[in-house]
Amino acid sequence: MDRFRRASAAVLLTATALAGAVGGASASSGVPAPPSGERARDLAERPALSAHATARHVAAWEEFRIHGAARNVGSGTPVSLQQKQGERWVTLPATMRTARSGEYSLRVKLGMRGENSLRIVGGGAVSPVLRTTVS
Repeated sequence: MDRFRRASAAVLLTATALAGAVGGASASSGVPAPPSGERARDLAERPALSAHATARHVAAWEEFRIHGAARNVGSGTPVSLQQKQGERWVTLPATMRTARSGEYSLRVKLGMRGENSLRIVGGGAVSPVLRTTVS
């Protein structure tokens, strides 16, 4: 975790240095400069979740896994699976706590046929949407 923070800080410092060197060019081209100072630090420390499904197509009630990692979230933080039903995100009864490394792996079984939009939430973060088709 500490190694990740140092790498993130190095990337932000490099981006800030490049923005300063190219500041006049970016101002004239209309491209916004990358965040610097406190705002960059806040963006780097924001909680984030990644998510990957082991299957894109499954039969009804066939088990598959969604695994990923939590960044800037304490170990043991609960993460939950959500499914889009109509216009709402509904939390399903699939929850687990992140490991010491921040990783998680949920077993999932879906019965709603068709394309299902899924995401993981926890620790103030939301993962990108995953799509799995149930036949």
